Amino acid sequence: MAKEIRNLDNADCLITGGLGFIGSNLARRLVELGARVTLVDSLIPEYGGNLFNIAGIEDRVRVNIADVRDEYSMDYLVQGRDFLFNLAGQTSHLDSMRDPYTDLEINCRAQLSILEACRKQNPRVKIVYASTRQIYGKPDYLPVDERHLLHPADVNGINKMAGEWYHILYNNVYHIRAVSLRLTNTYGARMRVKDARQTFLGDWVRRLVDGAPIEIWGDGTQVRDFNHVDDVVDALLLTATTDDANGLVLNLGSDETINLRDLAALCVEVNAGGNYKIIPYPADRKPIDIGDYYADYRKIRGKLGWQPRVNLREGLKRTLEYYRQYKEHYW
Repeated sequence: MAKEIRNLDNADCLITGGLGFIGSNLARRLVELGARVTLVDSLIPEYGGNLFNIAGIEDRVRVNIADVRDEYSMDYLVQGRDFLFNLAGQTSHLDSMRDPYTDLEINCRAQLSILEACRKQNPRVKIVYASTRQIYGKPDYLPVDERHLLHPADVNGINKMAGEWYHILYNNVYHIRAVSLRLTNTYGARMRVKDARQTFLGDWVRRLVDGAPIEIWGDGTQVRDFNHVDDVVDALLLTATTDDANGLVLNLGSDETINLRDLAALCVEVNAGGNYKIIPYPADRKPIDIGDYYADYRKIRGKLGWQPRVNLREGLKRTLEYYRQYKEHYW
């Protein structure tokens, strides 16, 4: 049984990456729960921030267009907050290989400056950091639990790993309460779909809505797990409001695992139309592919009672409906 998300009425919440996919969905839930919400986003075109993501709640949140790399902005923005949901990041694995220094600045150095701002300006804040399955690299065994060795397969994974451990270090040494969630493939409304920078499933959704074939790279036998964004928001709120989670690293995951060929078939079925084709791996993608991956999420289930509630079929149905309705804001 999941723990109750404790009362967030009037809680002061800051979300970095707040106009992005997960951040904007979290903002909507926080507004419903009565929190005061400030969103920080750089709105750099490649990174997924989109003002339409807060359509309907614009007058109930504050938006600050700033870059997490700007130490002066962060020094000011962390002051007085009860919760900091640290979701800002460069998510593209390919971009991290093409431009490793920018990935280092955003996913590593900026994380350290956010934590320093908290240490100096607001040491009582509670921080939830969005980490990634990518830091495990190619799995040695399945399902992957939190004890699995970390051997990232790309620059993005290395920098996200460092960002995560800065948070745990500041929890352990400076007692700034922090927890890290290692997210798996997250999907749903408001994700970036104009390309595969954020998730390949976003690219698939765009193709389905446009009547173009889905492209599966490799042989289609790669196994993955997926979480609908509503379930990820639940996990963010539970870890934020539970001090039992402080200092922990927790996997998210799903009981549903599926290979990419079957996932494409399911997408076509839910969409009531479409097709897919299997193509060779692009040369720049093959070296950083991690093969099969699915997580063991028993630790967060045991600690907080979290488990996913939205099954893949239902989640894909909701996602496709959203983009059919609002495609002009995302294409």
